[in-house]
Amino acid sequence: MHLKDSASLKAKDIFGIDTFGTLYYTTDDNTFNKKTKDTTITYTNFQLSEITTANAFNPLKINLFYQDFNTVIILDNRLAEVFKVDFNTTQPYKNVSFVSTGFDNTLWIFNQDLQQLELYDYKSNTIRLKTVPIQSEILDLKSDYNNCYMLTENYLYIYNYFGSLIAKHLNKGYESLAFSKAHLILKKEDKLFILSKNTDEIKPISHSNLLINQFLVTNETLYIYHDEILRQYQLKLE
Repeated sequence: MHLKDSASLKAKDIFGIDTFGTLYYTTDDNTFNKKTKDTTITYTNFQLSEITTANAFNPLKINLFYQDFNTVIILDNRLAEVFKVDFNTTQPYKNVSFVSTGFDNTLWIFNQDLQQLELYDYKSNTIRLKTVPIQSEILDLKSDYNNCYMLTENYLYIYNYFGSLIAKHLNKGYESLAFSKAHLILKKEDKLFILSKNTDEIKPISHSNLLINQFLVTNETLYIYHDEILRQYQLKLE
């Protein structure tokens, strides 16, 4: 892969970059930022403090997960709060460790007590579907309208939106993942690997020695964030 561009950015965590270059990230004061070329708007919830993960795949229904409070906040594209899901008060109680976006009014959630992935409808407070219990520790969870990717210590599981397991890959030391419509990127230490759509082979990505604090992928562009520099690379397969 080759370097396309780089920019300075002071962020605690970067959670998304869309095709227009809109950045979604948090700062050290736990403020959630939506930064376009022209403006930056923010959202802060002082009651819930630290944002564990955020998902802006659907920019009209951005979800912020506050794991310490077992709560999800849904924001619109102006970062106005439109829905709050407090899993402490739902019946039955859910102890949630991972959250990602589903289709319609749903969230993919990992129920820590039951050790299973569930597609949760937050408007009706119902579980639309659930997987069989997972036997190993969950490392990462990402999704779009069509698929959910769950990385565990033992395997990478890929589910469709019906909850059917459509692929399962042995985890060879991968720690985290990022994906866009065409590519799934996996990180192992400071090495990156790619699983392209409609393929079964996980291949290494050729790159110079990089320290990788965070990484994201949008279409054919890979973003790597380290030392307050956000670098853009054109994906190139080995």
